[in-house]
Amino acid sequence: MSGNSTKPENRLYNDLAWLWPLWGTVEDYRANCESAVDLIKEHSLIEPRTILDIGCGGGKCAYHLKCHFKLTGIDISEPMLENARKLNPDCEFILGDMRSLDLGRKFDAVFMNDSINYMRNREELRAAFASARNHLHPGAVMITAAEQTKETLLQNTTHVYSASQGNLDVTFIENYYDPDPDDENFEGTFVFLIREDGKLRIESDNHVGGIFPLQVWRDTLTGLGFDIREHVSRYEEEGGRALPVFVCLLPK
Repeated sequence: MSGNSTKPENRLYNDLAWLWPLWGTVEDYRANCESAVDLIKEHSLIEPRTILDIGCGGGKCAYHLKCHFKLTGIDISEPMLENARKLNPDCEFILGDMRSLDLGRKFDAVFMNDSINYMRNREELRAAFASARNHLHPGAVMITAAEQTKETLLQNTTHVYSASQGNLDVTFIENYYDPDPDDENFEGTFVFLIREDGKLRIESDNHVGGIFPLQVWRDTLTGLGFDIREHVSRYEEEGGRALPVFVCLLPK
């Protein structure tokens, strides 16, 4: 990939997945999930009873969504699914790739959160949305958010979080950067300051995601037959800036 100075490692979803429960609280996800629930119920043409959480990660969104729907979660990372199962033992979680998923069944709603950022080209973006579409009943709704787009990415954005648990203190440093505005990838670089009984070790992790013009999202979704409505969501960690949320209805 032209423009990328780091090789993706995705350690947070593999050997460092044990840190995920400390990276933000479950409560931090409530407002985003409750907003998604409201949009699903408002726009669905059928009664939404089941939901597929695609790219569910460690299950923090699932914790809130399961209060309203029977939930099935999908993720490509088995270590993250282990976190999700611990947090939500009453839900079904399945290992799978959002680009090629085929569960052989359909759902009343789909929730696709920031995992969609990992689609690194337009073909992967379309494949993920096509997979979601194939798992929806006619009249059902998918909710997805364009958290990073060409129009909204803030260059060199950095966030810092700290958390403690028992003898463990962790500081998470999160940085986003687009090294080449002419391509459609951006980098996420994470640094973890991990102190166990006061002894420090430092781990780093590199992620590469896709960053597309907002119109690419619109064209891809409508090209797959979705009837889309756009809303805005404000993320506190993004300085309160408005981010596009797509309500994607699959017509009957």
